[in-house]
Amino acid sequence: MPAPYQQIVDDLRRRIDDGELAPGDRVPSTRQIAMKWGVALATAAKALATLGHEGLVEARPRSGTVVADRAQRRRPQGEQGLTRERVVAAAMEIADAEGLAVLSMRGVAARLGVSAMSPYRYVGGKEELVALMADAAYGDAEWPETLPEGRRDRIELIARLLWRVHRRHPWLAHVTPLNRPLPLPNLMVYAESLLAALDGLGLGSVTMLNLQVLVFSHVQGLAANLEHEAQVQAATGVSDQEWVDARMSALDLRRMPTFAKVLAGLPSEGYDLDLDAFFEFGLQPLLDGIDRLIERSATS
Repeated sequence: MPAPYQQIVDDLRRRIDDGELAPGDRVPSTRQIAMKWGVALATAAKALATLGHEGLVEARPRSGTVVADRAQRRRPQGEQGLTRERVVAAAMEIADAEGLAVLSMRGVAARLGVSAMSPYRYVGGKEELVALMADAAYGDAEWPETLPEGRRDRIELIARLLWRVHRRHPWLAHVTPLNRPLPLPNLMVYAESLLAALDGLGLGSVTMLNLQVLVFSHVQGLAANLEHEAQVQAATGVSDQEWVDARMSALDLRRMPTFAKVLAGLPSEGYDLDLDAFFEFGLQPLLDGIDRLIERSATS
């Protein structure tokens, strides 16, 4: 009998060949496969990696793993031309589509179509690989040739660039905790630019660092929900609003009159906690607060 991962591969390959799963259709996620087939996440990840190696599926950020276009299916390059950059890129494809939890060195090797030990010639292990992935992710930002002259405009630009990077790579917020930041070269570009915007304003070093962390925390605090949001919706097929609605009926609003009043005042479409909109909602008050703090420092 074929190994469990091979049975999964055979089943999904048949569904793709029969047209049951068409190009662009999402294939089951790692978690969905694990639940349906009763296998470990690593086994499910290996099955998807094998299909990717065959060119049948491809990872798309924020879409998950989908059936590849027949005309664009690529042949795996194998060991020839294997580089650290290719190893990191393959790992990022897995994390972007399936989440950081399913990432493994073996899964990266399977995606690349190489032996399980081959990636270790370029990275020392998963911890080093994740750090390289994070550095590459922060390097994805499209910085303008000239930064804005105004302090507020520059800080706003940096915050938006950080948010876009975290949006493209939902796992990123879980890699660089605020209290133990990694000294990544591409991450330090943001830090240096932000501190430069605050320099020469009479602020002390502690205040400057606090403001830098405050900007990072606004982005990271929201971005920490991105990966979980995408995984839960993919695994359950239930949107955030549907999940909330299903549980609101269990609340006894008679004991929460203010909450009940607020809910009653909502528009017909209800309250949608959209993370992009919430980032915008919080950014301007944050910038206003920084402005006021600087003004107070200048007059004290």
